[in-house]
Amino acid sequence: MFKITFYGNKSKMCLAITKKNFIFNRMFEKLGERIKDIARNLSGKGRLSASQVGESMRDIRKALLEADVNLQVAQGFVTEVENEAVARKIHESFTPAEMIIQIVGEKLIGLIGKAEPLLLDKQPTSILLVGLQGSGKTTTAIKLGCFLKSKRRNPFLIPADVKRPAAFEQLRDMAEREDLPYFSERSDNEVKLCKQALSRSIVKRYDTLIFDTAGRLHIDKDMIEQIKKVKDTVKPSEILLVADSMTGQDAVNIAKEFDEALGITGIILTKMDGDARGGAALSMRKVTGKPIKFIGIGEKSDALEVLHPERLASRILGMGDLKTLQEKAEKAIKKEDVEKFQKKVQEGKVDLEDFLGQIKQLKKMGPLDSILDMFPGGKGLKKLMDEKQMVRTEAIIQSMTPKERKNPSILNGSRRKRIAKGSATSVQDINRLLKEFMMAQKLMKQMKGRGGPSALASFFR
Repeated sequence: MFKITFYGNKSKMCLAITKKNFIFNRMFEKLGERIKDIARNLSGKGRLSASQVGESMRDIRKALLEADVNLQVAQGFVTEVENEAVARKIHESFTPAEMIIQIVGEKLIGLIGKAEPLLLDKQPTSILLVGLQGSGKTTTAIKLGCFLKSKRRNPFLIPADVKRPAAFEQLRDMAEREDLPYFSERSDNEVKLCKQALSRSIVKRYDTLIFDTAGRLHIDKDMIEQIKKVKDTVKPSEILLVADSMTGQDAVNIAKEFDEALGITGIILTKMDGDARGGAALSMRKVTGKPIKFIGIGEKSDALEVLHPERLASRILGMGDLKTLQEKAEKAIKKEDVEKFQKKVQEGKVDLEDFLGQIKQLKKMGPLDSILDMFPGGKGLKKLMDEKQMVRTEAIIQSMTPKERKNPSILNGSRRKRIAKGSATSVQDINRLLKEFMMAQKLMKQMKGRGGPSALASFFR
């Protein structure tokens, strides 16, 4: 059973999700599990001996290395944690597990580095995106454009790779899909193209120019020279390396090479939703000295997050990220929809159309596994939910007529067979959904009898 509760008032709104069936985002999954296991092993032991503290540090070092964290970074991290543990006399503490987690969390935040915003002081501001082919550079250009647009900026996308076949077409198609302005003139000379784009931006009053530069399968002299020409022409405020987090330490080495050649100002790590280890994210800042400014967590245009070290550390340790969750809810869900929904609950008039509406609202917030990763204890709920269940529920309700959604009591055997066929499910699936819907209605009537709820609970499987 899956329960969603919306809370809303005049100043804020948030979403709470509880009970059965969650998927934990794969990002840092293994590292988070190992650290929690280490803390769990310390629980109930009372005071720790110095040897037990040392053993825990060795376990943490091993966990970091298994997460593909750079060797020197892992060693330095463990040394810092151990020194802090000694300074706080953790072996004399009555809550050693909590203290270990607290220290590890503090050091993780320091390792990731402080959040650093984009430098957008110039008018217009130029941002160079650099990186190898396949790292997600063009997709990131679109995501960054959408992000800046949401911040009331006026971005302009420029396909500055004049060598790679279809580079222009790829950016053009994606920009048109997201209704983002892009430079549509073609040229076989990157300097000429960039100068024309700069002139166009002044005329159109674009305030942020995003240059999607050359990419290759590996770093070579020709690619670097092409990017340097673009850099010298547009004089960017930011040179952001787009790196594939799933390549682990290769991403760290690539960052060092790009920095030596071009002087990057920051990093965008892509495909973080598919990276179970997270070693690149935990090594980048320490090895390169450059901040990670964004992380890509999905394919959709809004799947780009500003890196908040404290929030990321909280996710790694299984403590969730409710701040980011609330921001996503406030952005994706209209307050008037929440208030309308609450009113229907108070009046006892919730129907299957409302079930469907909740699913759609949740989907607006991003990939389900990414959303659920933001809840405290998400790791422990990992095995409880199959995302296909939500898809199945949506298909069932969409296969009903508006009359059937409003009044499920009319769903006799023939209607259920028709719905099962239309949704590619079974009659048993439909029976289960209707049973849970009736349970939800009964609960809401009970809540109404107690003076009316300030929140809504709906259930689906």
